[in-house]
Amino acid sequence: MNKRKIPLRSCVITKEKLPKNELIRIVRTPDKEVMIDKTGKSNGRGAYLKKDRQVFDKARKTKILNRILEVEIDDKIFDELDNLLDSNE
Repeated sequence: MNKRKIPLRSCVITKEKLPKNELIRIVRTPDKEVMIDKTGKSNGRGAYLKKDRQVFDKARKTKILNRILEVEIDDKIFDELDNLLDSNE
C-alpha cells in the first residue's frame, strides 16, 4: 500500500518546509483584500507563516507580508493571527 504524500510548504520567515496543517496561510484576493485563509484553498496569492508567536511578531516588524503579497497589511490581520494562536493553545 502506498503512503499518501503530505504536502509541504515553506514559512516565509523561518524558511522551514512544514506540512500545511502546521502553517497559517495569508491570502491577497484578486480584488486586493487580505485575509487569513483557514481552509488553505482560497483563491489568490498566498504566503505561509509557522504557527508561532515569534514568527508573527517578526513578520509584523519586518513587513515581509507587505512585500510578498504586494499590498499594505493592516494590523487587524496580525491581531487576528494572535487571537487564532491563543484559541489553539
